[in-house]
Amino acid sequence: MIGNAPTALLALCEQMIHTKIQPPIVIGAPVGFIAVVESKAALEATTVPQIRAEGRKGGSPVAAAIVNALLVLAWEQAQLKP
Repeated sequence: MIGNAPTALLALCEQMIHTKIQPPIVIGAPVGFIAVVESKAALEATTVPQIRAEGRKGGSPVAAAIVNALLVLAWEQAQLKP
């Protein structure tokens, strides 16, 4: 989960290209004006499952909200199983 630093998302994408790192999912929601759109485009170009906040908006609260929503969905799914 990357919510603040577009440079961190760019570094992760670079590592996924040059190594065998394949996270099960990447949540990319950095915020700002410098390298934000580029970092999200780099994530989009990968084959890793992902959730992205498009454009320049994002940040830690957005990334945390995405994680919380995934946890709620997983919890609800677990409750439905006998």
